[in-house]
Amino acid sequence: MTVAFSAHLLSWFDRHGRHDLPWQAPASEGHRDAYRVWLSEVMLQQTQVATVIPYFLRFTEALPTLPALAAAPEDQVFALWSGLGYYRRARFLHRAAQLCVERHGGELPREFDALAALPGIGRSTAGAILAQAHGLRFAILDGNVKRVLARYHGIEGHPGTAAVEKQLWQRADAHTPHERVADYTQAIMDLGATVCLRSRPLCQACPLSEACVARREGRTAQLPTPRPGKALPTRNTTMLVLRDAGGRVLLQRRGPQGVWSGLWSLPEAPDHDTAWRLAQSHAQLDDAQALVPFVHVFSHYRLAVEPLLFDGATAHPAIADNETLRWCARDEWPGLGLPAPVRSLLDALAQQPLRSS
Repeated sequence: MTVAFSAHLLSWFDRHGRHDLPWQAPASEGHRDAYRVWLSEVMLQQTQVATVIPYFLRFTEALPTLPALAAAPEDQVFALWSGLGYYRRARFLHRAAQLCVERHGGELPREFDALAALPGIGRSTAGAILAQAHGLRFAILDGNVKRVLARYHGIEGHPGTAAVEKQLWQRADAHTPHERVADYTQAIMDLGATVCLRSRPLCQACPLSEACVARREGRTAQLPTPRPGKALPTRNTTMLVLRDAGGRVLLQRRGPQGVWSGLWSLPEAPDHDTAWRLAQSHAQLDDAQALVPFVHVFSHYRLAVEPLLFDGATAHPAIADNETLRWCARDEWPGLGLPAPVRSLLDALAQQPLRSS
């Protein structure tokens, strides 16, 4: 069964798989460039291929090598990442590159344990890098692969639990062939992304359908077992948009903890009264305008945002631009890591004329 699994999958991949992704270009010895494979694997976590491709191309144009990434300022890394979300991935990517320069001669290590020990590189990502960049036999188990294996073998239980994940790793390792490992790795990811879809899978186009337990028993909608439902809590915040007569906006770098850590964002307050006091501590101002509120959904909560615009603000002379607070003109925004909803808010606001005092 195991040999048939990989043989059918590779045969399907040769005819229907994705062979022109930008990170698939061969480097030395016919294998893919490890840096580009690593970058793509990190970007593809929680994100679809179509979304990742333009980010990948822009990122590699600006930072084409691992040493270039290691030497880049954090603001540049975040700016290139801005919009992809899950910004901790970018911070781990940057730190891992620096560690590779410090400890591994500016390259990703080829030893599994050393690779998996780097920030943001777990067992599956390390396996994907070694398999695709060096042809080494290591299994992977990303979300797409979990779905394929859970359905094919009829494995019940949420894949995020330790017991179910252990079963899936055993299956993943058993199916990984000894030859054409890079193609197989891409093939099983492609199958999950294009055929064995989360909803309405294309079973008639699947090379594994004849032996698939979920298809045979009519349980593709039940497998893999979904995470137990849980209502997302809502948090409320007021974002301060302080804009001076020249159109510059006051931005604040967020701390090292929590969401959007290390990114430049707008100052926040829990309510309007506190927002006014905070705004007055940063600038001289006379008026405020409530902008259209919006909700941004994270994986573990919903953030309800009420933006409050203070036009014509005059910066307090005693508060100079520094590492955590700065007045920024619109042409400076592209060079900063800004959360996507904040960037959208500022871009929309930039189209509106300044209100007269």
